[in-house]
Amino acid sequence: MSQAETDPQPPAEATRSVTAEAARRPRPNPLWSFGLLRNELLTTFRRWRTLALLGVLAAVPVLVGIAVKIETSDGSRTGPGGGPGGDGGPAFIAQVTNNGLFLVFTALAATLPFFLPMAIGVVAGDAIAGEANAGTLRYLLVAPAGRTRLLLTKYATVLAFCLVATFVVALSALTVGFLLFPLGDLTTISGTTISFTDGLGRALLIALVVAASLTGVAALGLFVSTLTGSGIAAMATTVGLLITVQILDQIPQLHAIQPYLFSHYWLSFADLVRDPVYWDDLVKNLGLQALYVAVFGSAAWARFTAKDITA
Repeated sequence: MSQAETDPQPPAEATRSVTAEAARRPRPNPLWSFGLLRNELLTTFRRWRTLALLGVLAAVPVLVGIAVKIETSDGSRTGPGGGPGGDGGPAFIAQVTNNGLFLVFTALAATLPFFLPMAIGVVAGDAIAGEANAGTLRYLLVAPAGRTRLLLTKYATVLAFCLVATFVVALSALTVGFLLFPLGDLTTISGTTISFTDGLGRALLIALVVAASLTGVAALGLFVSTLTGSGIAAMATTVGLLITVQILDQIPQLHAIQPYLFSHYWLSFADLVRDPVYWDDLVKNLGLQALYVAVFGSAAWARFTAKDITA
C-alpha cells in the first residue's frame, strides 16, 4: 500500500485547511492598528524618562509662581521691561499678581522657547532610532504592521506627547495660580475685560495652539530618528538643531530667513489674549508648522520605507 493511500487527509482537504488557516490570519489594514497605537502610548508614557520630562515641565510654573509671590511680598513688581513680560516675550508676568490665570500664559511663554521643544525633541528623536538601538525595530515590522503604519503610529504618539506636555504645564500653572493668586475676570492685553469663563476658554485655546506649534519639531525629530540607529545621537541632533534655529532666529542680519524658521511665530499665541484677537501671526504659525510636517514627514517616510532594517 502506497503512502498516498494511507494518508488520512487527501491533498485537496489539506489545501483547504491551509487556505482556511491563512484566512484566519490578521490582514493588513490601511490605517494603523489601534492596538499598536495603544501599546506605543503605554510604552512611551510609562518610561521613567518621559515621566521625568513631564515632572520638569510641571515644576516650571511652580517655580515661576513662587518667584512672583516672593517678589510681591517684598513689595517689588516685575515691570513690563523684564522677564517674560519684557521685550523678549508677551507682557504676562506683570499681570500674574492681579489674576492667577495669567500664570498659565506666563508658564507657556517661559517653557515654549526651550523646555517644551526639548522634551518633544527627546521623544521624537528616540521614536525610531531607540527601537533600532534596542534591537526591537525588526519585530515591530512583522506583518501585518508595515513600515508606513509604524511610522504613523510613532508620529501619533509624539503628537500625543506634545498635547500632554503642554497641558501638564497649563494645568500646573492653573493650580499654582489658584493657590497663590486671585482669580476672576481677565483684563486682556488690549485693556478690555472678559469673564473668567471666557478667559479659561482662551487658556484652553492657547494650550492647543502651543501644542500645534510643536508639530514641526516633532516631524523634524522623527526624520532625524530615521537617519541613525542610535537613540542618543538622534535626540542630541534634534535638540542641537532646535538650539541652532533659536539662535538663528535672534540674529538681526538673518531677518530674511527668520519667517521660515519653525520657531519664529511661536509666541504669537499672545494675540489670543487681545480683544479682538489678532489672527495674522497665528495663521502664519500654524501654516508654517503644517509645511514642516509635510516636508519632514515625507522625508521621514521616504527614508524609513527605503531603509535596510538590520536591528
